Amino acid sequence: MAGKQARTLAQGRSYLAIPGPSVMPDAVLRAMHRASPNIYNGELVEMTHGLIPDLCKVARTRHQAAIYIGNGHAAWEAALSNTVAPGETVLVPASGRFAMGWAEMAEGIGAQARILDFGRTNGWDIARIADVLHADTAHQIKAVLAVHVDTSSSIRNDIRALRAVLDELDHPALLMADCIASMGCDRFEMDAWGVDVAVTASQKGLMVPPGLGFVFFNPKAEDRRRSLPRVSRYWDWAPRANPEAYFQYFAGTAPTHHLYGLRVALDMILEEGMEHVWARHAVLAQAIWAASEAWGQGGSFALNVSRPELRSHAVTALKLDSPDGTRLRSWVERHLGLTLGIGLGMASDGDPAGDGVFRFGHMGHVNGQMIMGLLGGVQTGLTALDIPHGGGAIEAAARVLAQHDSTD
Repeated sequence: MAGKQARTLAQGRSYLAIPGPSVMPDAVLRAMHRASPNIYNGELVEMTHGLIPDLCKVARTRHQAAIYIGNGHAAWEAALSNTVAPGETVLVPASGRFAMGWAEMAEGIGAQARILDFGRTNGWDIARIADVLHADTAHQIKAVLAVHVDTSSSIRNDIRALRAVLDELDHPALLMADCIASMGCDRFEMDAWGVDVAVTASQKGLMVPPGLGFVFFNPKAEDRRRSLPRVSRYWDWAPRANPEAYFQYFAGTAPTHHLYGLRVALDMILEEGMEHVWARHAVLAQAIWAASEAWGQGGSFALNVSRPELRSHAVTALKLDSPDGTRLRSWVERHLGLTLGIGLGMASDGDPAGDGVFRFGHMGHVNGQMIMGLLGGVQTGLTALDIPHGGGAIEAAARVLAQHDSTD
């Protein structure tokens, strides 16, 4: 057994190249590695007060934020619980599994979800969405649940175009954006784009372990919250955003160590600057696309999203002939210590095609050498498994990074 283990090259620090949880900075881990703090007064309390304005800077909003102990699904439910009453209708333009999940969450609280399914390889058809909103003369649609980047398909949708449709039709529905995969990676401008509610979570672009969900909301959404007959005490965002006592930030005990990690992560993001954070993710994504397109010249390797303007800068969904996607993922993890993402929601249960899809996560704490290591690992796996692929992939990615460096 020992000899067999020695024949792999997976020793050393592994690389988790999945679309969340993302790679965590050592500084974040160090901040969390500490004794439990006083939760009634002192350092933790003062630190928490400063988190909210810095979270709002990342979301690009001047408005309110609420922190929940939970994952992205918790943030979905929190946003819905404050804005949509049982029996009301929400419109969900879908381009992947996570839009469907948000629709299911809406149905779970008693709302009716009207889904416009645009498939797993295309972005929204804005004209089709406009037709549905135009026909809603009674304004039964109370919110549009818009997934900015669907983590399953890696499609990035046009939030600004959707806002323009709502404004042109003078439709009062709230525009609610899921930024769980995109915030801190892809450009997102809550206020400038006219988003009423935005949700995200800690484990992707914010570089903190799973466990925190965030909901940002503007005065229009606050008015909607006040009009509801009731909101559960736990999900109610009003005391969380404007607490009279510290425990109200979290409806109970604070997520102490996550908050220390979040403080460091926000410092890192704001020190780098949001514009550079977005630009870094864009260049690294372009290197991945260049390599993927080169691999696709000699086999079945393909990007899920053919149009570059629709591709996320945080996650890339890919395809091979089945079962080569699963074979590739298994080989690089076992032999190189490189973990790739599964093809979540890209094939129905039991469909053999599911073993052909996989994803690269390139969000948060990633740099050029990490991305080149990811691509080199994939190249090695394709070669070792004799999976047909085109040549020149690593060189194509290197040119993207080199050209970026030459302009600095």
